[in-house]
Amino acid sequence: MGKFILALNIIDGPLIVASYVLSVALCAFLLMRRTRKPMAMTVLSGAAGAAVGAVALLVAERIMHAFGGPLGWPVRIWAMAFFAGLGLCGANLRASGTWRKVLAAVAALTFAATAALGINAYYGLNATLASFLGVSLAPRIDLGPATPHAAAPQKPLWETWKAPAGMPSEGSTAQVVIPPQISGFSSRPAGLYLPPAAQVPNPPALPLVVLMMGQPGDPDPQHAAEVLNDFAAHHDGLAPIVIVADQLGDPLVDNLCLDSPLHGRPETFVNRDVVDWARSHLNIIDNPKYWTIAGYSHGGQCAISFAAKYPSIWGNVLDISGEEYPGAENPETNLREVFGGNQAAYDAEKPVNILKQQRFPNTPAIFTASTDDPVYLEAARHVSAAAAAAGMDVTYYEVPDGGHGIAALNGGLNKGFEVLFPRLGLSQPAS
Repeated sequence: MGKFILALNIIDGPLIVASYVLSVALCAFLLMRRTRKPMAMTVLSGAAGAAVGAVALLVAERIMHAFGGPLGWPVRIWAMAFFAGLGLCGANLRASGTWRKVLAAVAALTFAATAALGINAYYGLNATLASFLGVSLAPRIDLGPATPHAAAPQKPLWETWKAPAGMPSEGSTAQVVIPPQISGFSSRPAGLYLPPAAQVPNPPALPLVVLMMGQPGDPDPQHAAEVLNDFAAHHDGLAPIVIVADQLGDPLVDNLCLDSPLHGRPETFVNRDVVDWARSHLNIIDNPKYWTIAGYSHGGQCAISFAAKYPSIWGNVLDISGEEYPGAENPETNLREVFGGNQAAYDAEKPVNILKQQRFPNTPAIFTASTDDPVYLEAARHVSAAAAAAGMDVTYYEVPDGGHGIAALNGGLNKGFEVLFPRLGLSQPAS
């Protein structure tokens, strides 16, 4: 029963619809008072709450830059509706009976839950109650040592691979624990996607993708699985093996993807511990040409930074709606707390400056952002231009009206793998 509840759809399923209906009913009850004057005061309290919410949101978004960029109008409307609801609840706590006070308190919690579900539905990244709560429903598995694998196939897999009878029609997902043997970094279990071709007797060695999600966010492999299952269905079950690594540890803390005394060693974790674990536990092609570092939002910045710093590891990079540089949403605080006020040290960690240090021939780099996501769109334009100037083979793509949510992520993953599949030997190159 617990797993059933956690698997409930909270984007457009019955749970969110019930939340909307209950909120409307409670709002109607709170507005109904016996005399006209108290009702007028209740309405005014709701309007005052909405006004307070609008001002608070304006300060947080435009002055404090608390959200890393402009919010969509649906988010603003949900926030103001929540504060208006709190105003109604507050008015009903004054000069009222016990039951009305109890229902006002229940309504406040219901309004909070409904606003959270509404905002989550707008972004669309957490499709189930489990993902909203940061709980993975993928089974946790322990993988033994992998068999030795070749550095690179003599011919691309699309030429040599034939899907055997009985191969699963879709890939599988799981959770795996990656020990931080070198970094000591405290991470959550990583997500793992194994395509259909990886689930047959004597499977071929496959390309590797290490994907990092946004902040806050979870190392959930489901998004990559949904996109790659479609690719695999059109390519005889072939797709990369994907590790969705947790570069955050604490989802509420932006560690900048940098090793630091303040936040630990996430950079070493991804580029040493995750890499070493992949080599020793997965049937992958051990060659940078077949390895991709990828990320969305916070993870997108991590991806291009790691590709620029570690070209001997990562032969391809996919930056989906990535930040322009570490901690771009709050640079003053990061400069002070992480870099001790050393602006030169901070600037040295910005991808556009790292890319100036060397050339990157034969390194495909895909940058995507949504047409209606101005902060991240400008970041993609700026960083992709720096990557092209550094010799990377750049693909720049704008996702139509994807915002900064699931449409942007899916659009970026689809475009990225469209470009990468021929490079990785998984599909025939265009003539």
